Amino acid sequence: MQKRNKVLSVLLSSLLVGSLLAGCGNGGNAGGAGGAGGGAATGSSVIKIATQSPLSGPQSLEGEGIKLGAELAVKDRAEDFKKLGFDIQLFPQDDQADPKQGVSNAEMLISDADVMAVIGHYNTGVAIPSSVKYEEATLAMVSPANTGVQLTEDGKKTVNRLVARNDKIAPAAAKYAVDKMGIKSVFVIHDKTAYGQGLADEVRKGFQALGVTELGYEGVTAGEKDYSAVINQVVAKKPDLIFFGGMYAEAGIIAKQAKEKGFAGKLMGGEGIESNDIYKIAGPAAEGIVYATVVGDVRSTDEGKKWVEKYKTTFSKDPAAFSAFAYDATLVALNGIEKAIKDNGNKKPSREQIAAAVRGTTDFKGFFTSVSFDEKGDNKSSKVYIYEYGKEKAEFKGEATQ
Repeated sequence: MQKRNKVLSVLLSSLLVGSLLAGCGNGGNAGGAGGAGGGAATGSSVIKIATQSPLSGPQSLEGEGIKLGAELAVKDRAEDFKKLGFDIQLFPQDDQADPKQGVSNAEMLISDADVMAVIGHYNTGVAIPSSVKYEEATLAMVSPANTGVQLTEDGKKTVNRLVARNDKIAPAAAKYAVDKMGIKSVFVIHDKTAYGQGLADEVRKGFQALGVTELGYEGVTAGEKDYSAVINQVVAKKPDLIFFGGMYAEAGIIAKQAKEKGFAGKLMGGEGIESNDIYKIAGPAAEGIVYATVVGDVRSTDEGKKWVEKYKTTFSKDPAAFSAFAYDATLVALNGIEKAIKDNGNKKPSREQIAAAVRGTTDFKGFFTSVSFDEKGDNKSSKVYIYEYGKEKAEFKGEATQ
């Protein structure tokens, strides 16, 4: 009996030591303290590329398009990273187009030491507060869609975007409205968000500089179904143009209700009103809506047409408005990660190394756009394009000029 007790004691001691060692190992890998603070990388061969976009709610069509564009890029480059000894994984998150949810997701992402880059967001109002968290954790963010000026005005070293800012989009939109549409008077409406009001305020400057008469400036609440109070003002003042700073859901309602009340002018907006879902909301009133966007005509080249077919074959649906730029944004992030790996002796790099490599992107040839980030993280090669909704789809009008 004594001998048996001794053997049991030895076995129990061995198990206890093993458990303690295992616990230390797990704590070191998940301890996100180093990863969350942007410190040393873990020993894991997994590298996660997160996306943040609305995957539920009224903006989910475009949010899913961002996720799928990123997913396709990860698929296309997975084998290259496998040869380097790393497993690249997509880690999609639903920010619900809600700043609080975006920040909550960001906090979760930075606590996961394997998350090395974020592709997103769709909404500037979600991107700005979330980007504060990324900066604290030295976690690189590459946006395929955010145009709000403030996003890159705070000196953050981790926040980058492929697309033009509102202060570039707005004057180009105003000039097109005057030169090509003959606009002499405008009523400006915005949705009170960082994106929508920011764009509206910039376009007011553009119209003012071109001598266009402003007949009104009003804000509406996103998510409501009746904008009669503002539309009645528009109809009474008879502007040549309604310029709307906001998203396609509200733009569709405004277009439909304005037409029903006899408004005979045009409606124009920014890239936020770019979505095929606008036809479901506005019906026939969608036809003729003009918008300035940061995304060119994906199908304008043979390579682009092939990419669209590849996307459709992979996901059984057409690309959304920002799928192509999400693809390129992910390629930019992966290029930075690859460079950081090689600069780090083919070992897993830290978040700081990756963030520096991404910000240092110069003359990168994406599939749809060239990318060179300036000291703020804005793309020096960004452009602005004009589209007009036809009977069934948006028609490309060409590159806008300021």
